[in-house]
Amino acid sequence: MAMPSEQELEEFLASALEAAASAGIILRQYWGKLLTIEEKSHPGDLVTIADRTAEERIIELLHERYPHHAILAEESGARFVSADKDGSEFTWAIDPLDGTTNYTHQFPMVCISIALLYGDRPIVCVVYNPIIGELFHATKGGGAFLDAMPMKVSTVSEIGKSLLATGFAYDRTVNVNNNLAEFSKLTLYSQGVRRMGSAALDLAYVAAGRLDGYWETNLQPWDVAAGILLVTEAGGQVTDYDTSPFKLYSGRILATNKALHQPLSAALKI
Repeated sequence: MAMPSEQELEEFLASALEAAASAGIILRQYWGKLLTIEEKSHPGDLVTIADRTAEERIIELLHERYPHHAILAEESGARFVSADKDGSEFTWAIDPLDGTTNYTHQFPMVCISIALLYGDRPIVCVVYNPIIGELFHATKGGGAFLDAMPMKVSTVSEIGKSLLATGFAYDRTVNVNNNLAEFSKLTLYSQGVRRMGSAALDLAYVAAGRLDGYWETNLQPWDVAAGILLVTEAGGQVTDYDTSPFKLYSGRILATNKALHQPLSAALKI
């Protein structure tokens, strides 16, 4: 199948926006009203009824519209939802609640992240914070937007003048590759390193020019698929730490305003 047309991309985007809005209603309904909070594979890796219900709603809507598309979602994993599974070139990567720990503490850095992949490349994305009310979206070749306003990355080119972001995996107490050395180094080199607890929002903020760069490891495709498109469509750059091409399943990402990419890559060599 050929790359979707501009009209098809806009139709996909409209569906993603509708799914995000519907999930946002669910997240607002449960905000501050959770009765139980569960842990998954690691201490601090949380899941709630809000995550699960929002994910079910997103999948329900997208499957109804696109029964031959595959699904890759945080809570339900990878699955093909049609009999024609071997022929699908499209996959919806879904994180119904990026920032679950934040959500359980009513810290409003949370979002819904939805991306449509063509092969392993994002071509449509939505990152929506239903608590603050900010909506980031993009289509391949169509630019990146915060609500209706076009986004552009910052122009900062020196680490010493930069504001950065990163994050830490749930297994950081037992994994030697826990990002603490990189965090300590760049905290001293930059004007600051923020740790918001939502990879999708970190990437959206790079795209919006609020942050100059972001790096992290031990990530899943649904964490970053939407944010990658936001950054690149806003004029930024996304690679592995060493500036080699980014691989969706590698778990490691460096995203910057492009001007800061080489300096930040060099600083991450520890």
